[in-house]
Amino acid sequence: MVYKILINNSEEAQELNRIASKYPFDIQVQSKNGQADAKSLLGTMLLTMESDLKLVTADGADTRALEDEIRPFVVDYLKLPKNG
Repeated sequence: MVYKILINNSEEAQELNRIASKYPFDIQVQSKNGQADAKSLLGTMLLTMESDLKLVTADGADTRALEDEIRPFVVDYLKLPKNG
């Protein structure tokens, strides 16, 4: 899945990092200038200073629980899962 997200401050970046760290699959934060592992606090904080952010999960990952937790950050769903 690809989610367009909005992070307003360092506390929200830390919360996103805490959430991502709980899941066994890859989660990336992407911007127009690069990408970082969402489980890396430093990388997440550096990228979240930008406005056009995407959260990208590994293909085939069961993201249902993650979606519930990241709902406050999601602005839009950019790609639906292949199986649903």
